[in-house]
Amino acid sequence: MIKVPEALQKKYNLLLMNSDIALDQYVHCKKWLRYYLDFCKKYSHSYTDAKSLFLFVEKLKQKAQTPSQQSQAKKAVELYYSGVEKSESVSEITVSDPDICEEIKPFSSDVIDDPWDIAVDSIKNEIKLRHYSKKTLKAYSLWAEKLRYFTKNKLPESLTPEDVKAFLTFLAVKKKVSASSQNQAFNGLLFFFRHVLKKEFGKIDGVVRAKRKTYIPVVLSREEIDCILQNLQYPFDLVVKLLYGCGLRLFECLNLRVKDFNFDAGLLTVHGKGKKDRTVPLPETIRNDLKTQINRVIALHDTDLKDGYSGVFLPDRIEKKYTGAPKELIWQWFFPARELTFVSETNEYRRYHLHETHVQKAIKWAVRKSKILKRASAHTFRHSFASHLLQANYDIRTIQELLGHSDVRTTMIYTHTVKSRTIKETKSPLDL
Repeated sequence: MIKVPEALQKKYNLLLMNSDIALDQYVHCKKWLRYYLDFCKKYSHSYTDAKSLFLFVEKLKQKAQTPSQQSQAKKAVELYYSGVEKSESVSEITVSDPDICEEIKPFSSDVIDDPWDIAVDSIKNEIKLRHYSKKTLKAYSLWAEKLRYFTKNKLPESLTPEDVKAFLTFLAVKKKVSASSQNQAFNGLLFFFRHVLKKEFGKIDGVVRAKRKTYIPVVLSREEIDCILQNLQYPFDLVVKLLYGCGLRLFECLNLRVKDFNFDAGLLTVHGKGKKDRTVPLPETIRNDLKTQINRVIALHDTDLKDGYSGVFLPDRIEKKYTGAPKELIWQWFFPARELTFVSETNEYRRYHLHETHVQKAIKWAVRKSKILKRASAHTFRHSFASHLLQANYDIRTIQELLGHSDVRTTMIYTHTVKSRTIKETKSPLDL
C-alpha cells in the first residue's frame, strides 16, 4: 500500500474541514484517497485525471463494494481533485506531468508549518519530558486532534474553555461516548491547556456528562481458571499463571525482565503503572516453571549471539547506557518474542518481548474452548487474584499494596465481587 506524504495529508485534512463532510466520515475519506492513489500507482494511471476516477469506481464495483461506498469513495477523490487545481469540475482538471513521482506532490511544497501540528508536537514533547506512558501520549495527542477538527481548525491560541465545554458535550450527546472516554478527553485537554497553551483551564460548568455505570469486575472461580490453563499452550499458560498468581496487569507481565525475579527472597519486582514499582510474592507452585523459562531465555540468547544477532530491544535509554557492555550481560526480557525483528537503522536483527495482542487472542480462544459464559479477558485474572485474596480474609490494605493502587477506594470495588461475611451470615427474610 502506498504511503501518503505528510504534506498531502495536512492539505487533505484542511480540505475535509472546509467541506460539508461529516466529522465521523473523515477517516473513511482518508482511506479511500489512499486506496485511489495506490490504484493509480499500481495500474500506471494519472493521479488527477477524471478517467482514473471512473476506472477506480469501476474497480470498486468489481470488488462488490456497495453503491454508498462507491459514492463515498468518489466524493473523497473529488475533494482531493479540488485541492490540485481550482477547477469547478473534475473533467476540467489537467495534469502537466502525467508521470507524477512516487512521492505524489500535487500541492505546493512551500507549506507553512501548521500551528496545530506545532501544538501536537509540543504535547508529545511535554509528555516525554514527564516520562508518561506511550499510551498516554497517543491518547492525549488524539484528543487534541479531535478538538482541532471539532473547532474547524481554530488557532490553538484562540481556544477557550467554552470550546472544550462544547466539545465534551458533543462527545456525550452526539457521539454517546462512555464516561471513561469523556473523562480521558477532559484530562487530555486539561494537559493541553496547562502545559502547551500555558492557559488556566478554568472551571467548566454545565457540561453534559456521560453517565457512569456501576462497574463490578468479572471474576473467575479457581475451577474456571484451571480449565482455561488446560486449554493454553506455552508461553501463554505461564503468562496467565503470572497474571493470576501475582495480580499483574498484562503490560506489567510482558515487560518483566530476568533481573526482576528474586528466587532467594521469593519476590517479584513489578514495574507498574505510572512508573511505580512494587514487589509481590512469587507463587511457589510455578517456581520451577519460572526457572525453566529463564533457562530457555538464556539458551535462546546464546543461540542468537552465536548466529551474530545483536540481542534485544530495551526501553528508553537503557540500551544506550549498556552499549559498551558485553551482550551476554544485557538484561533480557522474560518473555522474548519468537521471531527476530530487523532494525534498518543498525542493519541488525533484534528480539522484542511477546506482544499483548498474541496473549489476548490466546486467552479469548481458551475461554471459548472452555465453554465459560463469562466475558473473561487478560485483566480478569487480576480481578480474580484480588477477589480470591479478599475471600481468603486478607486485609484490604494488603491487597491494595499487592495491586499497586494509589487509593484504597479503587481496591474497594472488589468487596462487591465476594459474599459479605459476618459473625452470623446474612440470609434472605424468606429463609429465616
